[in-house]
Formats: sequence, C-alpha cells, structure tokens
Amino acid sequence: MTSVVEAPVVETPVPPKATRREWIGLAVIAVPCLLYSMDLNVLNLAIPHLTADLNPTSTQLLWIVDIYGFLLAGFLITMGTLGDRIGRRRLLMIGASAFGVASVLAAFASSAEMLILSRAVLGVAAATLAPSTLSLIRNMFLDDRERTTAIGIWVGCFSAGSVVGPIVGGMLLEHFWWGSVFLVAVPLMILLLILAPMFLPEYRDPNAGSLDVLSAVLATSTVLLMIFGAKHIAVYGASVLPVIAIVGSLVLGTVFVRRQRHLEDPMIDLRLFRRPIFSAALCVNIIGVFAAFGSFLFITQYLQLVYGMGPLEAGLWLLPSGFIFMAGSVLAPIIVRRYPARTVLTWGFLITAGGYAVLTQVSSTGDLWIVITGFVLFCAGLAPMGTLTTDLVMSDVPPERAGAASGISETSFEFGAALGVAVLGSIVSAVYRTHVNEATLPGIAPDVVERARETLGAAIELAKNFQSDAKTLVESVSRDAFARAIRAASLVSAALGVLAALVCAGFMKKR
Repeated sequence: MTSVVEAPVVETPVPPKATRREWIGLAVIAVPCLLYSMDLNVLNLAIPHLTADLNPTSTQLLWIVDIYGFLLAGFLITMGTLGDRIGRRRLLMIGASAFGVASVLAAFASSAEMLILSRAVLGVAAATLAPSTLSLIRNMFLDDRERTTAIGIWVGCFSAGSVVGPIVGGMLLEHFWWGSVFLVAVPLMILLLILAPMFLPEYRDPNAGSLDVLSAVLATSTVLLMIFGAKHIAVYGASVLPVIAIVGSLVLGTVFVRRQRHLEDPMIDLRLFRRPIFSAALCVNIIGVFAAFGSFLFITQYLQLVYGMGPLEAGLWLLPSGFIFMAGSVLAPIIVRRYPARTVLTWGFLITAGGYAVLTQVSSTGDLWIVITGFVLFCAGLAPMGTLTTDLVMSDVPPERAGAASGISETSFEFGAALGVAVLGSIVSAVYRTHVNEATLPGIAPDVVERARETLGAAIELAKNFQSDAKTLVESVSRDAFARAIRAASLVSAALGVLAALVCAGFMKKR
C-alpha cells in the first residue's frame, strides 16, 4: 500500500490591524491634503481681487493659476524617489517648511511676476508633500479593507478642503487683502511639523535607486513646454514660438520614454502601463480632474463677475460641492461592495456629462439655477472617482511596485488638474477675446478696449470709470462674451465625460 503524504498547509499570514497611532497619523496626513485643495479654491476666489490690484495680462493670470499644478505634477515622481531615499516623513516635513515660507512670499507679492514665482516655489514644495501621504498610508494600513477606507478618507480630505477653502477664503477676502488667503497655510504647516514626529512612523526603502535628475528635468520640461504651446495658441493664435514649444515637448517626451526603458531603476516603470485596469484608471483620473478643475475656475469667476456676488456669497454657493465629494469619497468603499467599480465609474461619468450639458445653457442674464444644477450634477458624478481609481491603481500592481504606482497615480491627478485649468482656461480666454473683438464699443478709446479684451475682471474694473451708458455697454458685452466662453468650455467637458465613461466600460474588466 502506498502511503499518501499530505502537503503541509501553508496559512497566509493575516495582515495586522491598524492601531490608534495609525488612525491618528491619518488625521495628521489630512493636514497637507486639506491645504492642497484649500490653496486652489481660495486662489480662484481671489482672482478678481488680485486682477484689480496687480493688473496681470490674461497669460500672466493663467500662469498664476496653473504654474502651481504644472510644477507639482512635474516633480511628483522625482520627490517620491527622494522620499524613498531620505525617508517619507522627513520629506513631508521638509516640504511643509518650504510650503509655509513660499506662502508668505505669495501673500506679499507686489507684482504679477512675483506672484507667479511664488506660486512656482509653492508647486515644487507641494510636490514633496504629495507622494509622502499616499505612500505612508500604504505602509501604515496593511489590511485591505482598512487601506481602502483610509484611501477614501485621504481623498475625502481633499474634498473637505474645497468646503473649508471657500468659507475661509471668502471671509478673509471680505475683510482683508487678497494675499491673506495664502497665509492660511502657515499655521497648518506649523501644526504638521509639530504632530508628524509624534504620530507618523518613518519609512525609507534601503534598496531605492538613485535620484535621476536628468529624467526629472525631461519630465518637467515636457509638461511645461506642451502647456505653454497649447495655451499660447489658444489665447493668441498659432505662431512660430508655441509650435516650437510643442515640438520640443514631443521630442523631450520621446527622449524621456526611451531613457526609462534603458534605466535599471527608472523613474517610471513603463511595464505598469501594460496593465489595462492600471492604465484605464489613470486615464479617467486625468479626464475627470481635467474637466472638474477647469470648471471650478470659470464658475467662481462667473458667480462673482457676472452675477455680482461677493467672495463669501460665491463661496457659500460652492459649498455643497465639497460635501458631495466628501460623501462620495467616504461612501465609495461601501458602494463597491455591492456594485463593481467599473459600473459605478461608468454611470458616474455619464451623470458628469449631463451636468456639463446643463452648463452649456448658461447666459449673462439667465437663471442661477442652471449654473447650480449643472455644477451639482457634475460634482455628484465625479464624487466616487478619486477613491475608486486610486484603490484600483494600488491593488492592480504588485506590492513591490506600490511606491511607483502611488507616485504615478498622484501625478495623473495633478497633471489633469493643471492641464484642465490651462486648456479650459485658454478656451475661455480665447472665446471671450474673440467675442469682445467682434463687439462694437463706440466712444471708448482703443487702448481701453484692448485692456477690456484681456480678462472679464479687467473689463468690469475698467467699466467703473465710465459714465452710465458706456459702463452698461462694456459690462454687457464682456459678460455676454464670458457666458459664451463658458458654454464652449462646458461642451468640451461634456464630451470628455462621455469619453471617460466609454473608457471605464471598455477597459475596466472584472478582476
């Protein structure tokens, strides 16, 4: 008789549950996440005020808004590599210090150029914060369900910033100068520097590769040149300079990809993009955030400059969006226990497209309910996106690639936000300028008309110096042109929402 030897049963070790220290640490991580969103939202509310004070051109105004996101996106993966080498908590604290100092510089900027430079420094400093937070969560929460919940809370903190930002920013702008909105960051960063050593453990990869400075320069230059070229063509039309910039971006991007293929330890492991769910999640990240951030920019200006709301009133009208995103982020892990993430995301983007379709009906004299209805709809559709796509990215890659995956995931969010502000902002500027150019403004000096063509804020400010008839004419023409610009940008966003729904339905197969 042949004896049968049973193979020993190997039990899969159960990941340890998070302790109170980890959950308190998650609350500490929430501080820079809140600041991320607050910094973007309060700046949107401050645009009319800084436009009147610094008198930036339309191009300078776009750079003030989007250079923060450009440099943040360009340096994310580089800073993630640096965090692996020197420690993620240490990098978080270095970034917090730099962000606080740069916020003070931005608050007291005396020119558009100085504010652009300060925002650029803020972007680089923010890039040190972003990769640290998600990678720390990945190491602190080892249980799958706890990690998904922590990611939902992490994403919800960005939404909470969008709630707090308009309220705080609106109150500050009602009583102080526009630079005060940047000073909000200072006490928050001081709080982070105090609590981080107490509740956040230090993590570093002993086998991490060296920091590839050349790859970082190539990646950042590729993004900046592409956005500069697209923005310049949208605002001023095609010319030699923007075409050279776009061609240069394509060349540098090609060099960057080839370099990653030949490096033993690349900044971006290109093999990750062969995974359908991973690539699809990144794609919908970019599309969703692209449309959302660009829309927030022109809606805040619309409420203040077309409807004549004050900063605080405009902030209160935008308040429900933050609660919607918070609810969607926190409830997403519960929803996907019953419905597949692909289904939730597909229907979400269809709802988003419907919201943008409503916004294509706005006018300079129309009902406010059109703006708010469209706004709430696209926010509701996008609400679960951040949590679900981040969780898909982190769970679809091998554990040893989790650090790289988190850096790429955050880069897609920030790149989408920066690109959305630049491209949709450029569309709004181009359509606005075109319609003001086509309008007849009799009795108004040509140099004044040229200034009114730059931005809606400049036109409204100039109109204050005119007599009643001329004032009414300039305000009417400029507001109508801005409403037309919003309709064009909303149409583009609606098409992108449908495209994202198709990507989700076609590529996010069941795992």
